[in-house]
Formats: sequence, structure tokens, C-alpha cells
Amino acid sequence: MSVIPQIENLTIDPGAWISEDARIFPSVRGTRISIGAGSKIFEFAVIRAVGGTGDVIIGERCMINPHCVLYSGSGIRIGNDVALAPGVQVVPANHAYARRDIPIARQGFLPSKGGVVIGDDVWVGAGAVLLDGAVIGRGAIIAAGAVVGSLVPDYEIWGGVPARKIGERGMADGA
Repeated sequence: MSVIPQIENLTIDPGAWISEDARIFPSVRGTRISIGAGSKIFEFAVIRAVGGTGDVIIGERCMINPHCVLYSGSGIRIGNDVALAPGVQVVPANHAYARRDIPIARQGFLPSKGGVVIGDDVWVGAGAVLLDGAVIGRGAIIAAGAVVGSLVPDYEIWGGVPARKIGERGMADGA
């Protein structure tokens, strides 16, 4: 693990591992970032408190693979045993854009749709994008490149742009 200085509102369990090449940008507005036991944050992943006041809570035994980007926005809650494949983006914020007389970058943000919630035992494929309001149920799979902004029920497999149900996880023999 890289040496990360003590930063207010940043909690990293001693059992977590963070690559020296990962970047964690803490909040200037009180947003909490928490990384659970056994979780791994790989090189070139970025966790940034920006675009709102929501917390970023990463559960236990999660894998945040290279080039993932997590912006705090309206909040991110990741359960236990979650795998984010390389290049996943979690962006729970939406720019305001209604006014034409003010550049979009200066209009602030739209009201929250609830942030992003990812249940336990979820796999999010490479390059997928999870938007504000996405709720990924327990055991679900999000296909590579999918864009999700709504509810994905437990154990369903979703893919596409916008994402839709494309299958379900099977049951083990005898279950």
C-alpha cells in the first residue's frame, strides 16, 4: 500500500491495499471516503470527492481495477465482494444545462436522483458507466460498456446503452 497521509474524512481499513499509483482526492466539503477491509484499489484508479456532498463508501473485499473513476457526487455505496473491471466510471451527478446564457460548466448540478448503490457480490464489466440513480441489486452483473441509471434487480444481467436486462445468473446445482 502506498503511504497515504492522515486526511480528515478519509478512512482506509488497515487490511485494504491501495496501489501507489491510485489517486484519492479527499473533500473540501466534508464528504467521507471509506475503504473496507480486504479491498484493493489498483493503479490509475481515481476516487474524487467532487460534484456534491455524497459519501463514497466501499465495502469489504472489493476490487477497484485500473482506470476506474469514482466521483462522489450524490454518493456512492458499494457493498462487499464487488468487482469493478478496468475503466468503470461511477458518476452520481448531473450538470444543470437549462440556461443558454450560462456555460454548462457554470450552472452547477441537477438535484440528486439518489446517488449510486451497488449491492453485494456484483460484477461490473469493463468500461461500464453507472449514473446517478443507478441501484445495482445483489449478485447482478453489468456487461462491459453498459450505461446504467436505474434499478437492476438482484441476480440479473444487464447490458447495452441504455442498459436493459439480457439475462439472469444461474443457480448452483442442487440449490
